Amino acid sequence: MLPDISINTVRGSDKRIGIIGMGMHVPEKVLSNADIEKMVDTTDEWITTRTGIKERRIAEPGTATSDLAFPAAKQALENANLAPEDVDLLIVATTTPDMLFPSTACILQARLGLVNAACFDLSAACSGSVYAIITAKQYLLTGRYRNALVVGAEALSGFVDWTDRATCILFGDGAGAVVLAPGETGGVVTSHMGADGSLASLLCMPGGGSKYPPSHHSIDRRLHFLQMEGRELFKPAVRRMAESVQIVLDRAGITQEHVECFIPHQANRRIIEAVAKQAGVPMDKVFMNLQKYGNTSAASNLIALYEAVEEGRINQGDHIVLVAFGAGLTFGSLLIEW
Repeated sequence: MLPDISINTVRGSDKRIGIIGMGMHVPEKVLSNADIEKMVDTTDEWITTRTGIKERRIAEPGTATSDLAFPAAKQALENANLAPEDVDLLIVATTTPDMLFPSTACILQARLGLVNAACFDLSAACSGSVYAIITAKQYLLTGRYRNALVVGAEALSGFVDWTDRATCILFGDGAGAVVLAPGETGGVVTSHMGADGSLASLLCMPGGGSKYPPSHHSIDRRLHFLQMEGRELFKPAVRRMAESVQIVLDRAGITQEHVECFIPHQANRRIIEAVAKQAGVPMDKVFMNLQKYGNTSAASNLIALYEAVEEGRINQGDHIVLVAFGAGLTFGSLLIEW
């Protein structure tokens, strides 16, 4: 049972926007490193040493992203004690939508019965949940919206090339959700987001859009699978996340010592350790669950936040930093007072 969650904040504003409900969902099927050893030329030791990942959750064939998002969103609404008709805004952060259109948010809206909610998807790859919370916050601050449901959900396994040992070891499926609402105390203290489109080619899925629509040619070239230049991605990812952490702390006028829990995007243990070192964050303050789930992209930060609360790593009055980076290259941070 989640503890009572205090509501949100923006420095210099009378109104604060915070988290009042949370949920998560992962598929039942576990794909371990031992299982991957049978698929490609790799070992459990190699994967664990270089990524920190021991296993990941994989959706059954035919599972849509909305199928993963639904139970997480439903739990978040129940945790917030909100009826479906009370939700004014639904944002789904995902890189694996059910289809190009309509949005996964509209599909999820129908399943949840959110009859009064405006809906749209947000595409910022692994930074999606951070971007989506920041976006929802702006809508709520206008006063025209009372409650917002933000979901980060991915069915990545259907877009992974299971013959590519450089990428197939990294990714998993899952969903996390939060409900945001105005309040008097707590919540989002400061935020930051940015992008560097010059690095877009380092992590992408070329096929399926207008540049390379589905064709025999695109399929033969395996353009509909995720492609990543891991070595080239490492340094900018570490630098941008560390910079983003420092920006939100500076904006709030606090230091790393005042933050009880750091929740980075769960991409790779080496990246997380490098970010912590560069940002001056001790590892005992860093929460990680990538060993269980791998990289779940836009779901990553929300699943980790949920589990950090469940495990008692976050208590009322604590300050938490969420930081992420993703394809684009996108990056961003949130400083939240619980």
